[in-house]
Amino acid sequence: MKKTLAFLLTTVLLLASCLLTSCTGETTEADPETAWALVGEAYTFAFPLVIMDATKTLSTNTEGPVAGRAPVNQFIHAQKLADAQFRTVVTPNVDTVYTQAWLDISDEPVVYVMPKADRFFNVQILDAWTNTVTVLEAAGAYAFTLPNWGGELPDGVTRIDIPTVTAWFIARIVLSGQEDLPNVYAIQQAMKLMPLSAYEQGGEYAAPNGTYSAENDFVPVEKVLSMDPKTFFDTANALMLTNPPAADDAELLEKIARVNVGPGMEFDMSVLTGDVAGQWKEMLQQLRGTLAADSENYAVQLGQWKYFGAPIGDFGTEYTYRAMVALAGLGANTVDVAVYPKTDMDDTGAVLTGEKTYVMHFETLPPALDGGFWSVTAYGSDDFLIDNPIDRYCINDRTDFRRNDDGSLDIILSREQPEDPTNWLPVSGDTFHLYMRIYTPDMDALASWQPPVIRER
Repeated sequence: MKKTLAFLLTTVLLLASCLLTSCTGETTEADPETAWALVGEAYTFAFPLVIMDATKTLSTNTEGPVAGRAPVNQFIHAQKLADAQFRTVVTPNVDTVYTQAWLDISDEPVVYVMPKADRFFNVQILDAWTNTVTVLEAAGAYAFTLPNWGGELPDGVTRIDIPTVTAWFIARIVLSGQEDLPNVYAIQQAMKLMPLSAYEQGGEYAAPNGTYSAENDFVPVEKVLSMDPKTFFDTANALMLTNPPAADDAELLEKIARVNVGPGMEFDMSVLTGDVAGQWKEMLQQLRGTLAADSENYAVQLGQWKYFGAPIGDFGTEYTYRAMVALAGLGANTVDVAVYPKTDMDDTGAVLTGEKTYVMHFETLPPALDGGFWSVTAYGSDDFLIDNPIDRYCINDRTDFRRNDDGSLDIILSREQPEDPTNWLPVSGDTFHLYMRIYTPDMDALASWQPPVIRER
């Protein structure tokens, strides 16, 4: 296995070198303006890979499993829903309790045993580029393997090929209130994760310790956005060796090789001229606007809300879309699993702010198929949950809200707690935005459904 991987890595390096030299031994140089344009394309392409690695680094920065962290190939069992102190990923989901794991399948396949459950429970597997490889919903044993792995699996084990050495395992288990936590814990404890060799020997496995480093305690998105060009691209180039770009990326790889970005290359700062630090900062600021503008091509309007449609979660060569989702909502599902309508405006088009009080009116509740669910969650301008005195971060189909006589629902959005907090969703004093989550949406019904309207009270 290791010899095969080494051969493949050598081949990738040779191909990358060929791209850089046009296979003639002559380096292709770019003029300064073109170089910066290529650097922008390269950054957009590589950003998801680098932020996935930063998230993995933080999440595995521990000697043993602790709250929010565990070594590679070990479960990170959340014991409660995310709250305002949670800072690992932006726009966290507070409908479900997560179990996560960061997989490394370089040495051998890793086997996951998925137990039966009496509720919504699925497992999303993402590759190192943030693409969803598969979503598991049925109980059984699964082996995560590299595509070129040539071994045999035991009977009853389903093979799942992952194109990268690194993979992110995200299990979501729906929770119905704090009193339901013991039932969620039981599902978590019934899960198993181990190397194939341990599974073949009967499943008894003591996971090894990891390591801890104080320098790896950071907020992943802040860490990546603070990287200078050399650090960012050398990190990306090294990661591409074991997490190779897809075959469809060949055309872009040929372009960005001109600025020394590609598997195994070493980024050369000399391709950048002028005030490099200033231009780099300006490029990153402009890039955010470009990503947001380009991603609007994939936005689906739903009243005053919008959600991002296909190919979210399985991006192909839609690089700006992929980068935008990695920046704003790492780990997004494909639309058949969930849709995430968002709004930051009221019915007049004014930006939502905690300086006002609003009513969010549902004529009818969001359409989900059997076993699905919905919620509306408030986030501050920093994309994290909003601290509040009753620790309520969302309203969902399990909330003990009070409906109107005609079956409609009014939710109060305000900074200050109203006299009756039954239907209150706390928001920040600054600007804020809302995400609606509809898991296993009824897409036919969604097309004609009237979404909630937000009006100033």
